[in-house]
Amino acid sequence: MAGKKPVKGRLQKQQEAKVYELTVDLLEEKCQADDTFCAKNLSNLEVFRYVQGRGGPTGRLGKQELGRHVDAAITLLRQEEESGMFGGNPENGLNGDAMDVEEDVDIAEPSSGPIFGAEKKEDTSTASTPAASTPVPDSNSMNKSVVGLWNTTPAAGTPAVSGAATPAEGDNEKKRKREKTKERTAKKQKVEHKSELSISLEDLGGIEKVIEQITKSVLVPLTHPEVYKTTGLTMPRGVLLHGPPGCGKTVLANAIANKAQVPFMSISAPSVVSGMSGESEKKIREIFEEARAIAPCLLFIDEIDAVTPKREGGGRGMETRIVAQLLTCIDDLNPEKNDFRPVIVLGATNRPDAIDPALRRPGRFDEEIAMAVPDRKSRELILKAITRPLKLNDDIDFELLAMRTPGYVAADLKALVTAAGSMALERAFKQLVEKKEAGQETNDRIEEIKGEDAMDVEDVKTETIKEEDTATVSETAVSETTVTETAETKPSTVITLPNPPHTSVWVDFLRMFPNPLTASQLQNMVIALNDFLTAIPLIQPSSKREGFATVPDVSWEDVGALAQVRQELHMAIVQPIRQPDLFKMVGVDAPGGVLLWGPPGCGKTLLAKAVASETAANFISVRGPELLNKYVGESERAIRQVFERAALSSPCIIFFDEFDSLAPRRDDGGSEHSSRLVNTLLTELNGLTERRGVYVIAATNRPDIIDPAMVRPGRLDKTLFVGLPDENERFEILSKVCRKRPLAADVNLRTIVADSRCGNYSGADLTQLANEAGLMALRQQVFTLGAEVTHDHKAAPPSSIEITNHHFEEAFNKIRPSVTDADRLKYDALKLTW
Repeated sequence: MAGKKPVKGRLQKQQEAKVYELTVDLLEEKCQADDTFCAKNLSNLEVFRYVQGRGGPTGRLGKQELGRHVDAAITLLRQEEESGMFGGNPENGLNGDAMDVEEDVDIAEPSSGPIFGAEKKEDTSTASTPAASTPVPDSNSMNKSVVGLWNTTPAAGTPAVSGAATPAEGDNEKKRKREKTKERTAKKQKVEHKSELSISLEDLGGIEKVIEQITKSVLVPLTHPEVYKTTGLTMPRGVLLHGPPGCGKTVLANAIANKAQVPFMSISAPSVVSGMSGESEKKIREIFEEARAIAPCLLFIDEIDAVTPKREGGGRGMETRIVAQLLTCIDDLNPEKNDFRPVIVLGATNRPDAIDPALRRPGRFDEEIAMAVPDRKSRELILKAITRPLKLNDDIDFELLAMRTPGYVAADLKALVTAAGSMALERAFKQLVEKKEAGQETNDRIEEIKGEDAMDVEDVKTETIKEEDTATVSETAVSETTVTETAETKPSTVITLPNPPHTSVWVDFLRMFPNPLTASQLQNMVIALNDFLTAIPLIQPSSKREGFATVPDVSWEDVGALAQVRQELHMAIVQPIRQPDLFKMVGVDAPGGVLLWGPPGCGKTLLAKAVASETAANFISVRGPELLNKYVGESERAIRQVFERAALSSPCIIFFDEFDSLAPRRDDGGSEHSSRLVNTLLTELNGLTERRGVYVIAATNRPDIIDPAMVRPGRLDKTLFVGLPDENERFEILSKVCRKRPLAADVNLRTIVADSRCGNYSGADLTQLANEAGLMALRQQVFTLGAEVTHDHKAAPPSSIEITNHHFEEAFNKIRPSVTDADRLKYDALKLTW
């Protein structure tokens, strides 16, 4: 039994050495494909699959045992890479704690074992008969591994094994390659510690408050740690940047690093996740260790919510371990342990509520900075910063562009500038193409005239020759014909491509101008205001994809009548947004919200659109049924998200249409879901006092079924009745509706609105009346009743179409009022109680 232990130990050592050699082979293959590849880039799973796929004894090992060998081999390679000992005897490093070696391996008596001496003698001899006492094949390689593991000099009577004491030529070659790889890797890592963007804080516009907070929490601790050392104040360890996509979080992080002139490590959070258990946590530890080594350092983790979800959400075990490891690493960033060389973690996310709460406490992410959707003034500053290096025309009006781009974030504005530049280039290319085409036509006409003159001269010469000598003329004619045919058959050296029909300006430009343009041709390539205005409809703002609506193109001029309601809205919402200082001077707080109620079709939604357009504030349009969800808690979460987006984008108007579907009475035996929904809305409306610049407009046809708690002071405290128009208001509405319609001379709008049939007409009914009258005019004057309309049918000229009084009379027979007499009486009764 005593002789079996050394054999078992030798087998264990041989497997470890074989795994090490295969790992080196894989690393060399990677280095040949990529000069900057190093042992640090190897993953355990990659090496595991490579060794397992090579077959042999190592390929048949168990997964746990092979995994231990792989981990030990990678650890040894990384240690060699850090110490500069590349290409040495691999077995020497496998004798330490990096490998889990069996305890029963006999290494105390290297020269007293007769088995090892016999095996070496047998292998070095040339006899063809193997020793009977050696049952293991290829014992020479095994003995070399064992001798290398001992790292001792053999006894004097033991013959030396060739190649065991000195590295082979292949090992020397590997050493040279690995040293070169280490140098290249060191250079690569040095480059990675710098910001990839050459941008400064001065290049950023519209985020002055954010820059001030960043300066206090990041720049001062990085550049002047001695202040905190002297005063004993706690140095911040982390800052969390959050905001909608495209607001400039990543660009701001690069600008901070450039301003502080410190090493910058940028990491994408999903790249930390690994397939093998424990590898993700190991990567996090290595990243923080490297950051401490090069401190002072700014460590930027983008999309941090991808690896730090809430642990109570029933996530996977790997995510829980990653969060715990990140918490531990941030807690270890104590400047006192690193000679007051700070490492500050800067995290960025679009979803701060998805991050584990343990990360958002003081001592980890000490401060959270919100980068909101920019307002009008901020958009103007961002546009000026983006267009600073561009060639602009003198007619650029940044204030107008900022007014036309509500809801745009910095990325959207940059896309707008790019689109405007494309418009400017297309306009300039079109001018160049048209100019060259005009010049080409002139040249072609000149050549054609010259050709006609030359043909006339040739005819005169031919007549003269014919009169002198007929025979000579015949020979000359034959010769000229031959020469002409030869010239026609000879290919031309200049190839002119035909101008294909309906080609784009860009294609024509490349075809006509293959060479670089001259200075005079480049002179007119400037971006004008019209280029921006043309490009605005082509850019979809990110805020619209995040739930915001574009500001409606509706002004107060489009709203007829409702003068009293308009005045109330003007004082309740428009002026507090425009001039908030005036209201603060008199100590009057703006109301939390406005409830518009009344019969359907009276203009409640139109009023909300006009208010949003007048203030140019961010606008969120919410239809009540859209927020309802069958899953428990999802409807409440949707309501909270609406108010959170509005708070990040103030000044902002939230418009709830069909509000009665969201806030029914809780004492009418409603469902538990409705009660939770109402409670969430009440809570969010109560919070409006802390969210300055967020205004709520709600519209409903049934105020009697809304929970009374919604309309108490501090919530929707201003209720405005939008009722049916009277005769004068109907005339004002119909006049605005028909101002762009071709009315005949016999049409009297006063007579139409005074008709008794218009008594219960709402604004929507009057609009439908005018539309139906226009259809009647088209049907009678253009399209024959009952005839089929074909593509080649000739329509009458637009100027000859008129809407007559007869058409309105026919429309009256089809349009019925939306509100009946009974409904009108009901709303009149509600008006007394509201």
